[in-house]
Amino acid sequence: MPNLEVVHENNDYIVVNKMAGLISEKSPYEDCTVENQVLGHLLKSKRKPYIGIIHRLDRVTSGVLIFAKKKSILVEFNNLLSSRKVQKTYLAIVKNKPPKNKENLINFIVKNNLEKKADIAQSRSKDSLECMLSYKVIDKNDFGYLLEIKPKTGRFHQIRAQLANIGLPIIGDEKYGSVQEYYPLSICLHAWRLTYQVSGSKEFKTFEAPLPKNAFWNSYRLGLSNC
Repeated sequence: MPNLEVVHENNDYIVVNKMAGLISEKSPYEDCTVENQVLGHLLKSKRKPYIGIIHRLDRVTSGVLIFAKKKSILVEFNNLLSSRKVQKTYLAIVKNKPPKNKENLINFIVKNNLEKKADIAQSRSKDSLECMLSYKVIDKNDFGYLLEIKPKTGRFHQIRAQLANIGLPIIGDEKYGSVQEYYPLSICLHAWRLTYQVSGSKEFKTFEAPLPKNAFWNSYRLGLSNC
């Protein structure tokens, strides 16, 4: 099993940098999951640790993932998420030139269970859900354009589907039309930063996950100073 990269840990929760290629939670069909990695880590100091799934990332996505170590903390984060007091910031690399340097996207999305993807609907319907995000271009080079993305909603595959809908499939994301080769079970989408407001206060906490270590991302490290 790959080593777990811990970003931060305290008595309430553990923040990790998820590897692309792994699913977030336990599965009867896979031995190596991020939840199993976290369990192995926590077993080193506690015989029966509690692990609460606060949120998830797609298998092909890397980045910040938080697990609760107490039931009360899981409930607290669920409340923060439902009241939109958690801001997630993603980075993505796209080959095509974005139509604008920054833009807000609002679409209606329908889950396509047959193809295990999200389809953009032409209009609102009883089966569709509204999805919103903002993006801005923060760097570019021979690989493509580096985007900073802030979802306003948390829909299934929404970043991948919304970007593809305006001609910007994420590099490696064949499901949404990318023809650029990337690494197996991975796309150029990274959950880079997560910020939340501490309950009952005006304090904010932010965690960042280091970028994947490969040529695509290495070429943009200096560009992050513009984020």
